[in-house]
This record gives sequence, structure tokens and C-alpha cells, in this order.
Amino acid sequence: MSTESLTIKQAAEATGLSVHTLRYYEGLGLIHPIDRAGNTHRRYTREDIGWIQFLLKLRATGMSIQDMQTYAELQRQGDETLQQRVAMLKALEREVEAHIAELSGHLDLIRYKIALYSEPVLELA
Repeated sequence: MSTESLTIKQAAEATGLSVHTLRYYEGLGLIHPIDRAGNTHRRYTREDIGWIQFLLKLRATGMSIQDMQTYAELQRQGDETLQQRVAMLKALEREVEAHIAELSGHLDLIRYKIALYSEPVLELA
């Protein structure tokens, strides 16, 4: 584990989150309680940043905050919860694949309309 640590401001910059959001995520239990320096300021490790970036990916793929809280709690419990975490990730994978398929269909329609409308536009030029 790296001995380098980051302030909350540096962690915010590294993750693209605001300082407020980092505190909020910690309060929700998405992030474990962050270690504190002697002056009581939070000190984030590179591992903390990696975990936060993973949470951001979960959120970006549509996982609810509640499911993220469940996942984070399972993660803190250790390897005995691996089966549950894999099941959660597989369910999310199916949802993401379905969303990608839906978006692909929308994209196909858009491309069809572009091709359909491009012919008359070229004739007018």
C-alpha cells in the first residue's frame, strides 16, 4: 500500500467529485470512514481513490445509490460476500447490455433517417 495520501481537495480533483460529494458518499457508507491526519483532516489513499472511481463507474452504469450502499457493505465484509457481489455485478451487466442494445437500435434509426433525408438535401444543393 502506498504511503502517499491526498487531502480531500486533492481527492476531489482526482475523482472529479466535489468535496461535498466526497463527504456525502462517506456519510452514506459508500466510502469507508477515511483515515484522518493529526489535524483531523481526511487523508485519502490511492486505494480510496480507486474505490471511488469504481463507485463512479457503478453509478454511471445506472446502479442505484441503495444498491451501491449494499455493494459497499458487502465489500467491507470481505471475501465471504464474493458470491453476492458477483451476482450483483452480473445483474448490472445484464442491465447495461440491454441498455446498450436499446441505444444501438436508436442509433440505427437515426442513421436510417440521416440517409433518408440526405438524398433530398443533396438534390437541393
